[in-house]
Amino acid sequence: MILNKFKMNIRCFISIDVPEKIQKEIKKIQNSLPEFVGKTTELENLHLTLKFLGEISKEKVEGVKTRLSKIKFNNFEVELNNLGVFSENFIRIVWLNLKGAEKFQKEIDFVLEGLFEFEKRFMGHLTIARIKNIKDKKQFLSDLKKIKIPRIKFSVNCFKLKSSMLRNKGPVYEAIGKYNLE
Repeated sequence: MILNKFKMNIRCFISIDVPEKIQKEIKKIQNSLPEFVGKTTELENLHLTLKFLGEISKEKVEGVKTRLSKIKFNNFEVELNNLGVFSENFIRIVWLNLKGAEKFQKEIDFVLEGLFEFEKRFMGHLTIARIKNIKDKKQFLSDLKKIKIPRIKFSVNCFKLKSSMLRNKGPVYEAIGKYNLE
């Protein structure tokens, strides 16, 4: 387990994992990305962040776990939608939009009310690549828009509270709580 008894705070987030079958489809999309300097997200690290909690105390983690365990929400379906970047002027992330988790994200906000602020601009997405450099930004964006995203849906029947440790080779995530939906 990553949780170190000497460390005071734990970097946490709440997420939905991507099933293995869907990861393989996303790998095909990653392989079709235009040329860039950077790296694609490791398949095992693909997830939809519903809420980033930041560095929180172990006591607050326990409070979050208690509240998350009280969520009563039906299984739901999400769909990969389109490909994009956050800023066309300063391209650092390539994402796949994931539609269908908006109501569930609001439920997470509701159950954590008083502990964390509500999300102001939730946009369900999977980070599929991190960009360090691109030779021709305009061409990259043009090529990105040409990539066809297959209609891919998957059912969500659980979500997780995860810890995140940042390492030189990339983040290491560990589930510290798993919650099933109805």
